[in-house]
Amino acid sequence: MSFKSILGKQKGVGSQIILSVPLCLSLGLAAAMAQSPTAGTDHFDATAFGAKADGKSDDTAAIQKALDAAAKVDGVVRLRTGQYLVAGSLKIPAGVSLVGNHQTPVLTNPLIGTVILATGGRDKEDAPALFEMGNSSAVRSLTVFYPDQKLDDVRPYAWTFHLQGSDNTVENVTLINSYNGIRIGPEPTVRHRIRSVVGSVLRRGILVDNCWDIGRIENVHWVCEWWQSKQVRAERAKVYDYMLKNCEGFIFGKSDNQYVTNTFIYPAKIGYRFISTEHGAMYGQLCGIGADATHRCIQVDGLLSPGILITNGQFIATHVVNGEKPVCVVINRKNTGQVRFQNCGFWGPAVQNVVAHGRGFVSLSSCWFRADQLGPAPVVPGASPSSSSRWYKAAAPDHPPLVEADGGKIQIVGCTFAVPGPSILLGKGLKHAIVSGNNGVTGVTIANQIGDRAIIANNEPGETQWPGERQ
Repeated sequence: MSFKSILGKQKGVGSQIILSVPLCLSLGLAAAMAQSPTAGTDHFDATAFGAKADGKSDDTAAIQKALDAAAKVDGVVRLRTGQYLVAGSLKIPAGVSLVGNHQTPVLTNPLIGTVILATGGRDKEDAPALFEMGNSSAVRSLTVFYPDQKLDDVRPYAWTFHLQGSDNTVENVTLINSYNGIRIGPEPTVRHRIRSVVGSVLRRGILVDNCWDIGRIENVHWVCEWWQSKQVRAERAKVYDYMLKNCEGFIFGKSDNQYVTNTFIYPAKIGYRFISTEHGAMYGQLCGIGADATHRCIQVDGLLSPGILITNGQFIATHVVNGEKPVCVVINRKNTGQVRFQNCGFWGPAVQNVVAHGRGFVSLSSCWFRADQLGPAPVVPGASPSSSSRWYKAAAPDHPPLVEADGGKIQIVGCTFAVPGPSILLGKGLKHAIVSGNNGVTGVTIANQIGDRAIIANNEPGETQWPGERQ
């Protein structure tokens, strides 16, 4: 029998089959569209539990009922588009996800999608957080706004997120004006995941403490712009000023092998701060991080001995705060852990780039330094700066050095110094130093106060005469 005859005999049946496929698809699609967004045994819609999402009715109890129902099946609670007033605290049970309809942050119109209007925890920083998160819980795709917070009278609030236990996730969230953003610990925690979080945080952005296994913080962007539109009744200049004088963007206490990737803050009193707590201190790695318009980009008060590895960072210190001049990196005397910078840039109107007083190791490799400068910089000898460029006092022999160390041990290798004037001070308290293979816009000027405890070789000679300089 020929192939043609077979087709001929099956024509009627084939036509029915072909016609039935789109019919079935259409019926299935219609049925799916007719279903509730929470159809199924593990998805729950908060409105089915009484949430109004009108921005006026307190939805705390209704959302909590939905979360408790989801806890029985490790389910998902869906918050549809709307404004949910939450006057209290929400407990996210173990294994439960709270998911909104906020797919991407919108700067000019921030109160769209799923918005939580938070009013609880005012004047009580130690009160329960807006979201109290248990083991393997998640909050995703929503915006948080504190409507009662006023820039002319900023009041402390409890944390927006408090994570404890293991494997918590906060993802795709916008914090318009949180006083305290995300707290991880101080209860024992492991393997937190903070991803794609943006916003304006007033006092603290993220605080990690008592984390005993690898935590990840990725794609977090703190800037003053989120609390500036007419819709949220704020002025950028006032938000900027408050964050500059008060905000600490990323604070790390006890944390074993923390991974921090693609994070940024603008502005801040301190961009990244490393502290010792009753639980210990941190070691870990940070890649692609940045801090701009700060008083201190990085402040190291305490680290575990393995310390921190910082790669591909950009650090711009710009502002005097409480009479203290801006410095990109300060490593304080109590620190004993190592601090290593690889392929990083340091600049701004900062008076100094790195000041190391600690007792641990410091390494600066393939980094670029510049301070006390406005406008385009002549970064190579002979370049002609524009009329708007000016060196402040960076070329003066008595200007503070860009890099200063008077404790522990330091290595400065393969770096570039992009302003005239003093480059490196090896202070009397330094135990050992290696300074090798560096160059600069007018060479590298080194003041060596530790004699033969310093190995200094193959650097471009500096043109600036520095009182007391000895190489």
